[in-house]
Amino acid sequence: MLKLSKISFLLIAILVSASFAKTANAQQTTTLTVVVNGIKHQKGQICLGIYPNEKGFPLSTKNVVKSACKPITGSSLKQEFTGLKPGNYAVAVVDDQNGDRQLNKDFFGIPKEGFGISNNPTVSITTGTPKFSKASFSLLKNTTVNIEMKYGLDP
Repeated sequence: MLKLSKISFLLIAILVSASFAKTANAQQTTTLTVVVNGIKHQKGQICLGIYPNEKGFPLSTKNVVKSACKPITGSSLKQEFTGLKPGNYAVAVVDDQNGDRQLNKDFFGIPKEGFGISNNPTVSITTGTPKFSKASFSLLKNTTVNIEMKYGLDP
């Protein structure tokens, strides 16, 4: 009987140690706070998408890891995204005036609604749609990203 209890104690100690080891090796997550400034409209919603790579960036919402749409209540807004694994990300923002949750463009492909992209890259006829590499940033700890809305192409 004494041998059995020692073996049981040993097994329990091993199981407890293993569970602590899994907890110690669990990957940390971070919080990304996105601050959007320069919102011109007072109706509609601001939609944000977080992209982990260039796939679909910035126009497709199929590959976003996190997204949110918030009603417009002023010239700026703040949105927190929690539970993101450390890595490289980019953010795309749309001033969605018609509720379709996408950036509407004219016949020539020029945006008809306001938009914003992390790192605030130049968006013009010459530069075209920004690449993920221009808009991405490293998220290793809790971070705040400021995005300026654009309501037309840059000169």
